[in-house]
Amino acid sequence: MHTDPISDMLTRIRNAQLVKKAEVVLPYSKLKLAVLKVLERENWVKEVSIIKPDLKIKKSKESGIKFEQLKLGLIYDADGEGKIKSIQRVSKPGKRVYAAKDKLPKVLNGWGMAIISTSQGLMTDNEARKKGLGGEVVCEIY
Repeated sequence: MHTDPISDMLTRIRNAQLVKKAEVVLPYSKLKLAVLKVLERENWVKEVSIIKPDLKIKKSKESGIKFEQLKLGLIYDADGEGKIKSIQRVSKPGKRVYAAKDKLPKVLNGWGMAIISTSQGLMTDNEARKKGLGGEVVCEIY
């Protein structure tokens, strides 16, 4: 059982890209959806969508729970190289990492980005800098 769903999601994205999968399907959560929407908006992944369960078929035999899932497309260049070179969890459940508005991380001198969880929702480090917000550093990508 994975205790950190965000790092699990990032690992699934990394692994899928290593084997050149076109898309990844993940268990649904609002936080994961918010992180993926930021990645989609910044063109790191393509088309994030929610797969609704078919209530007649998709029942788990043990618990009878119906699951929603997230589906996202991965982006590759002409040589088949994945767009995401690195995607790392920064703040973990055991060790939260916060950054003040003037101490927000710059990933690869601005070539990459960090996703910051602020009081106004999830956003990139650049957006948080513009709005003068600090927050929890969820992950870094380049």
